[in-house]
Amino acid sequence: MAPPSVGYHHVDVFAELPYTGNSLAVFVDPPTLSVDRMLRITRELRHFESIFVGRRTDNVIHARVFDLIEELGFAGHPVMGAAAVLHLRSAVASGEELRWTFELPARTVRVTTSGDDAGRVFALLDQGRPELVARADAIDRVAVAASLGLSPDELREDLPTEVHSTGLRYLIVPVRDADVLGRAHIRRADFDAFLAALGAEFVYVLDVDSLQGRHWNNDGVREDVATGSAAGCVAAYLMRHGHACHGRPSALGQGRFVGRPSTITITAYGRPDEVERVIVGGTVTPVGTGTLHALPAEGRP
Repeated sequence: MAPPSVGYHHVDVFAELPYTGNSLAVFVDPPTLSVDRMLRITRELRHFESIFVGRRTDNVIHARVFDLIEELGFAGHPVMGAAAVLHLRSAVASGEELRWTFELPARTVRVTTSGDDAGRVFALLDQGRPELVARADAIDRVAVAASLGLSPDELREDLPTEVHSTGLRYLIVPVRDADVLGRAHIRRADFDAFLAALGAEFVYVLDVDSLQGRHWNNDGVREDVATGSAAGCVAAYLMRHGHACHGRPSALGQGRFVGRPSTITITAYGRPDEVERVIVGGTVTPVGTGTLHALPAEGRP
């Protein structure tokens, strides 16, 4: 008997054009796969991340997200990319909105999608109420700067370093200008443990004036081109510190340092002392489809 064939969609998220933004493999209604097999498929395809989705009878879409290292409890761009693929498969008219509910291990989120005549889909991800995990007075700015190869005076003196979460906990580090942003890089071998001591899982370095950001895997080897989960945290951070207004979208840039410029629309609702929810938006551009004619065997070779 021939092995089962499994199809997938290749899309670029936060991308007006193909081969920009954050690439993604989307598997819709795949066969039952273990965590190990989904991780090995993700590593084989070498996209930034892969998402495996399936409908449930209550109209909630169950989703599992993997990067090249591990499963993620929540991630923004895979959910938005998957919603866009489901939108395109629905064959609705241009401009018509659809709404989706995704259940991930860390949280359940809602996405609104609408398509255009060029086949692109604009997705809006409601990340809900953000959480302020750690305030500035609990964070050693000198140690944070050193961990990124910077001096303390290269961080913004008028803005704090804080940990925010919309499902994943990000240490947001505001830097002085775009030049400092370009030189930032993870310099600690024990960065995972360093972040954990601060209550964070990842870092996001932000130039507030140009509204550009950077994020890496914690080994510092791979830089992300667009980080949807972090973008929601940035929206909350900007509102808390007077750099965003209720309901007014801003365009957050990321990815230019790795040659894949991305634009993430971020919107916060509420007040500086109480951010009620954050919305992350972006364009999803289809690139292609593919078929796996073989699946990894159960268990590692």
